[in-house]
Amino acid sequence: MLSTSRDPIVAIATAPGRGGVGIVRLSGRGLAPFSQALLGRALKPREATYLPFTDAQGQPIDHGLALWFPGPHSYTGEDVLELQGHGGPVVLQLLLARCLEVAREAAPTLRPARAGEFTERAFLNDKLDLAQAEAVADLIDASTEAAARSASRSLAGVFSDRIHGLRDALINLRVLVEATLDFPEEEIDFLQKADAIGQLQRLQEALAGVMAQARQGALLRDGLQVVIAGQPNAGKSSLLNALAGAELAIVTPIAGTTRDVVQQTIQIEGVPLHVVDTAGLRDGPDVGDVEKMGIERAWDRIRQADAVLFLHDLGQQASDAYRTADAAIAASLAASVPQSVPVLHVWNKLDQVDAEIPKALCSQPHTLAISARHGTGLQALRQRLLELAGWQQHGGDGLFMARERHLQALRRVQEHLGSAHELLLARAEHLDLLAEELRLGQQALSEITGEFTADDLLGEIFSRFCIGK
Repeated sequence: MLSTSRDPIVAIATAPGRGGVGIVRLSGRGLAPFSQALLGRALKPREATYLPFTDAQGQPIDHGLALWFPGPHSYTGEDVLELQGHGGPVVLQLLLARCLEVAREAAPTLRPARAGEFTERAFLNDKLDLAQAEAVADLIDASTEAAARSASRSLAGVFSDRIHGLRDALINLRVLVEATLDFPEEEIDFLQKADAIGQLQRLQEALAGVMAQARQGALLRDGLQVVIAGQPNAGKSSLLNALAGAELAIVTPIAGTTRDVVQQTIQIEGVPLHVVDTAGLRDGPDVGDVEKMGIERAWDRIRQADAVLFLHDLGQQASDAYRTADAAIAASLAASVPQSVPVLHVWNKLDQVDAEIPKALCSQPHTLAISARHGTGLQALRQRLLELAGWQQHGGDGLFMARERHLQALRRVQEHLGSAHELLLARAEHLDLLAEELRLGQQALSEITGEFTADDLLGEIFSRFCIGK
C-alpha cells in the first residue's frame, strides 16, 4: 500500500550477489547533516568524491566514491546520497548497517526502503509520471534488445507525450460541449461551427494509432506463451531444442520421456516467446501415475496458452490408431482452448516421408510442415509465430513500452469516445450525457500517467520493483 511517509530511506541499490561495484543509496529531506556525520566532510553537489567509508571506530569498511545530489535536483526530488564501493555482499551489508547506526543520532527516522520506494518518491515529487515510473521497472526486466529500447523510449516520455496529446484534444472537445451547455440560449451552434464531430473522429483515429502501438509495446514486454502439444514422440522436445538452439529437453524414442513442462524464452525479431514443451498427450492402461500428472500439467499449460502448436508425426499418418488419437486431442483442444487462442497444426518429421504427403496435409489453413531435426521449415514457423502474436514486422522503430493496465485504460477511452460519438450525432438532446462520456474518457487517460490514480494501484505497481529502485 502506498505510504505517505517522508522518512529518509536507505537500501542496497545493486543486485544481490558479488559484483565489481556495489551501491548503497539514501533519499530524504534534509540529509546534509547525516552525510556530514557519516563521511566526516561536506560533499560538493553532483561531484564524485573518493574517500574511506569508516565504522564507529574510524576503521575503513571500504574505500569508494560518494555522490551528493541535493533536492530537488535528484532522481527522487529529495536529497540523495550514493555510496559506491566494492560489490561484495558482506561489505555492502556492513555499509548499510553503518548508515543505520549513524542515523540514530543524525537522522533518527531513517529506515530501510521498501521495494520501488525510490521511484515511488520520484513519481510523487513529479520527477516522473506513472507511465515513466513503470518504464523504469520494464527497462530493468527487459528480456530482449527491442524491449529495452522500447522501455527506454517510454522512460524518456514518448508514451506519455502521446497520452498527453490525446488528453489535450479531448479537453478541447470538452470545452466546446461545456460551452454549449452553459449558454444554451446562444444562437450560435458552438459544436457545429467548431466541427465537433470532425474533432471527435480525428481523436478516435489518433487513439486507434496509440492503441496499435501500445499493443505492440505490451507484446514486447510480456511476450507470448506458446505451448507445444501432441502425442508422445511427435518431436515436441526436439522442436523446443531447435527453436531454442540448445539441448534443453531430453529426446528419446521412448513414449513418456517428458514428464513435466520445460520452458524456454526465445526471441524472434525482438519479441520474447515463452515456448513450453509438455508431456505427450495419451491415454491407456500403460500410462503410469507420474506420467498422468505430467499430462494433467500439460493440459493446465495448454489452457493458459496464448497460442498452441499442435504437433503431428508425419511418419504415423498411415496408422488409423494414431489418426484417431490425434482427432481426440483436437476435440479436447477445441473444448479447452478459447476461440481467441490460435491453434497451429505443425506436421513434423518432414525428412522421413514422401514430399507429396505433407502437401496434401498442409492444404488446410493454420498448418505447416517442418523437420525439427534438420531445421527445415523452422524459419517459416518463426514467422508464423510472429503473425499469431500480432507482431508488425516493421513496427519496432519508435515503439514505446506498454502494460496490460494501459491497454485496459485505452479500451475504456475507446468505449467512452464511441458512446460520445453516438450522442454527438443526436445533437443537443443529450449534451449532458455527452459531457459525462468525455469526462470519463479523460479520466481513463489520466490513469495511465497517474494524474488520476488510486493509492492501492500505486502500491501494487511499486511493490513489483526491486529493492533499491
